[in-house]
Formats: sequence, C-alpha cells, structure tokens
Amino acid sequence: MTEIVSLYQRAGGTPFFEALVGRFYAGVAGDPLLRALYPEEDLGPAQRRLTLFLIQYWGGPSTYDKERGHPRLRMRHVPFAIGPAERDRWLLHMRAAIHELAPPPDVANELERYIAMAAGAMRNRE
Repeated sequence: MTEIVSLYQRAGGTPFFEALVGRFYAGVAGDPLLRALYPEEDLGPAQRRLTLFLIQYWGGPSTYDKERGHPRLRMRHVPFAIGPAERDRWLLHMRAAIHELAPPPDVANELERYIAMAAGAMRNRE
C-alpha cells in the first residue's frame, strides 16, 4: 500500500512554510500598494495567520482552525480592495518567495497552481 505524503511533509513541514511566508511578507513590507492593505502596523500577526493557514491547507497541523475557525477566505478579504494590480503584486511576492526557497519541482508546481487560483479568488474589485 502506498502512503500518501502531504505537500506539507514534502516541502519540509513548518520550517518551510515559516520561511516562505516570512520571505513573502518581507516583500509586502516594501511594497506600498500591498502594504496599504494591511491595517496593522506590525505585519507579524498577518504573517502568523497566513503561515498557519498554509500549513493546515497543505496537510499540517490544524492550528489555524483551532485558533480562528473556518478560513472563510473570501469573507475575510472583503474589507480590502483587491483588484488586478493588488492580485498581481501579491502573486509577484509569493512567486519570488517560492523561487527563493527552491522547493522540489512537484512542490513548487502545486504551490504555484494554488496561489494563482487563490489570488484570483480573493479579487473583489475590477
């Protein structure tokens, strides 16, 4: 019987996702268009939420659900004006983080497919 190995495990577990999201938020911090979408002065709480979400989504511990409940991503993002420019900048920084970490090709490909879908789904402005 073949054991199914989650992307969370194949990527390297929590340390990979902490590094991925850390690199992503380093990009956000220096991007005036995206930084304006974050009302908190400290990006740390947002970084933690995204890290926990991605860990859970990809098969790791369900800490996100325990702390925040169902992700309800579209609902949580409605207050923020996310149009094509914001979507594209988000993708730019997330793709750069993936590229910098250089996970195995299968992991990178799955992450790329997911972030493209997710970024489009969060768009709520023309």
